[in-house]
Amino acid sequence: MNFVFISPHFPRTYWNFCDRLKKNGVRVLGIGDAPFGELDDNLKNSLTEYYLVPKLEDYNAVFKAVAFFSFKYGKIDWLESNNEYWLEQDAKLRTDFNITTGVQSEQIEFMKEKHLMKVKYLQNDIPTAKQHQVTTIEEARAFLDVTGYPVIAKPDVGVGATHTYKLHSDFELEKFFAEKPDAPYVIEEFIDGDICSYDAIIDSHMNPLFESMTVWPPSIMDIVNKQLDLSYYTSAYVPPALQTLGRKTVAAFGAKSRFVHLEFFRLKTPRRTLGDVGDFVALEVNMRPAGGYTPDMMNFAHSTDVYQIWADMVSADKIIHPLKDSHQFCAYASRRECYEYVHSHEEIMERYGSAIVMQEEMPPMNWPQMGRWMYTAKTNSEEETLAFIHFVHEKRT
Repeated sequence: MNFVFISPHFPRTYWNFCDRLKKNGVRVLGIGDAPFGELDDNLKNSLTEYYLVPKLEDYNAVFKAVAFFSFKYGKIDWLESNNEYWLEQDAKLRTDFNITTGVQSEQIEFMKEKHLMKVKYLQNDIPTAKQHQVTTIEEARAFLDVTGYPVIAKPDVGVGATHTYKLHSDFELEKFFAEKPDAPYVIEEFIDGDICSYDAIIDSHMNPLFESMTVWPPSIMDIVNKQLDLSYYTSAYVPPALQTLGRKTVAAFGAKSRFVHLEFFRLKTPRRTLGDVGDFVALEVNMRPAGGYTPDMMNFAHSTDVYQIWADMVSADKIIHPLKDSHQFCAYASRRECYEYVHSHEEIMERYGSAIVMQEEMPPMNWPQMGRWMYTAKTNSEEETLAFIHFVHEKRT
């Protein structure tokens, strides 16, 4: 089997995907814009060959790289990046090379554009917040006559909370329209709730081989814009209601043979048209793994190896390596250099050292979203999880 992995060097933990593929007997062919000498040794050892392109955004250059691999090794069976930024290009490459194991060009728009995600939700009776494509301020005001303030304005195509705004008044609405980036936007009614992701590895029949839930802060946007501390955690279990809705969403979008990260609100206040407190409401779909170290947190929480499960799905469309039946919580808590914290690094390690599974200074490019220093720990309950986060984040007044 020939597998072309686009940008295998970023995020840096993605060498694990390549490593598990190789262990399953798959020939892994990498295409990237980082010199081979700069690649992690683990990644180098996982690749049969690496093709350097000047820029991964240059479709012609990447096309030539895939064509070279196809000429040298035969038909390409899989092509994937597992990266949101490259999903559209991945789909085009699959279509152009007749690689049928992944999303094609004609399918990708419903997985990238937020207003089209809403269409899929509504067609399949999946509860979701009201939304409107931003065109004119007059249309925005007509939408607000229905929803009222606050509303969220965000790019129709985008990752995370970049260039996302919470609007509370006509003044902020007018300011948004005067200053908004030159890109398609949507506005959406504000939902008071925690963000819970349904993370799953899906086989070719849209059946989950692995399922997990991660609980995120209610406003990633505020964390980025206001430089707040970040914390989130992978749960020991997936609530049945989220499991049901996650599987229904997978079927609605026809998600096959991939790692998915589907986001939902868990309501903190009842909404007449959406549900009661604790009910789940669809936010958006992401047809790739959760970002950062979240896949590793799933491994720690469930005593498993999601990289291996994914590689098993690719090579056999089923789990080859047995799963362990072990469930804990795994929490991430970060710190920024702009704050003075109550507890020192040494105190954190003294108190939680036996539970901490990762601790490091993050790469500078991740500081705005993820913080500069991070601590990740395994805990036995939600109460222990929240206590750990509080200990790391407690600040001097």
